[in-house]
Amino acid sequence: MAVKIRLKRMGSKKNPFYRMVVADSRFPRDGRYIEVVGTYSPVEEPAKVSINEELVLDWLAKGAQPSDTVRNILSKEGIMKKHHEAKYEKK
Repeated sequence: MAVKIRLKRMGSKKNPFYRMVVADSRFPRDGRYIEVVGTYSPVEEPAKVSINEELVLDWLAKGAQPSDTVRNILSKEGIMKKHHEAKYEKK
């Protein structure tokens, strides 16, 4: 099962709001998901991001692949750096 961390679109027309979800890549964008790990609101200035860092790091460690947009959001929040450091720390 290919698991991805991606955005699920919510909100109304011209007022998008996204939930960051962990889902099987075969499911539709706004369809079934495994777990909600955060939210993203691009309409607000500056864009509002709320992420459960512990859950995201856990899913990344299990092999979940972030979408391009989610990867950019996680990089800005510093989570991808923490994941990289945890993955390649000297043992």
